[in-house]
Amino acid sequence: MSKKHSKPNFSQSQASEMVKRLFRLTPSEIHSLPSYSDQNFYVAAVEGGEYILKIMNSEHTMNPNLIEVQTYAMSFLQQNGLPCQTVLPTSSGHLMSLEEMDCGYGCQKYLVRLLTYLPGTTISKVPLTPQLLYETGKTAARMDTILQKMEHPHLTLLHRENFIWSLSSFTLLEPYISVLDGDPLQEVVKSVIHQYKISVLPKHPSFRKCINHGDFNDLNILVQPCESDGYRISGILDFGDMNSGYYIYELAITVTYMMIEHPRPIEVGGPVLAGWESVLPLNEAEKECLYVLVLSRFCQSLVIARYAVTLNPENREYLMTTSKKGVHILHQLWELGKEHVEKVWFQSAAQFSDGK
Repeated sequence: MSKKHSKPNFSQSQASEMVKRLFRLTPSEIHSLPSYSDQNFYVAAVEGGEYILKIMNSEHTMNPNLIEVQTYAMSFLQQNGLPCQTVLPTSSGHLMSLEEMDCGYGCQKYLVRLLTYLPGTTISKVPLTPQLLYETGKTAARMDTILQKMEHPHLTLLHRENFIWSLSSFTLLEPYISVLDGDPLQEVVKSVIHQYKISVLPKHPSFRKCINHGDFNDLNILVQPCESDGYRISGILDFGDMNSGYYIYELAITVTYMMIEHPRPIEVGGPVLAGWESVLPLNEAEKECLYVLVLSRFCQSLVIARYAVTLNPENREYLMTTSKKGVHILHQLWELGKEHVEKVWFQSAAQFSDGK
């Protein structure tokens, strides 16, 4: 969990100065972008090209080797046909620069990278047709199968013990559910944690291991219009939550966040699942746990957001993005029950695949 005051707070002029000094580029336009725990700036350069200046929070800055792996993963995926950002080296040839700044809480260090800008709009802003949901599931599966082939000297750093956003660490949420005191949601979260313990934990040995992007959400997927009147995926963003996990986790995360943007959330699972299984069919244990893992991700997102707001109240609107609709969807899924939801998802996936 990110600590209080770890998020950078550079001004536009400070960011502009960094771009000039580190990358020998002159910004013709620069403005800040929303972010969870880091700080991002859009940069258009006089010399040509569009970029994203990414300033890591002071906590993540303490692990530069992990950020190096994340940076390499983006490049590796791009080389293997998926649309990811790549890093522009500094004028001295480094992929990152360590900058020291007082953002109001004493001098702290922040790792800085300049990433290529990917065109498109976030998938949260376009209609989620069954075909686009299918492509999203397919892309998530392709991404994880490619990442599983990646080699890097610091790959073991992705075994992030007790990483709060990993679905393997779901039970670590228990100390934080006090942020829901007095909220009926608290009982649902407690019940989901119990279900996870009795139905998911025993199945872990049957899950297939992989490297997870870990945050394949509605704000981290870019799309562009295509000839068929629909949209195609044009970008995959934010590898900060990458970790060693299981394929089924990525699918559960993808279903969770696509549900948030759909007018009929329960209908999302079928097309996403069909797209996923066109690349990587699930085994029985994975199928059995998908429902509880989707509930688990909703709980993680809702509880961690509530806690994060207590640390960074000024970032409330962005932090609570999932919460606005997520609370209602979690209640709905819980009340419908595992058997009903699974029937909708798996029957819809089979019908969608038959029609392809």
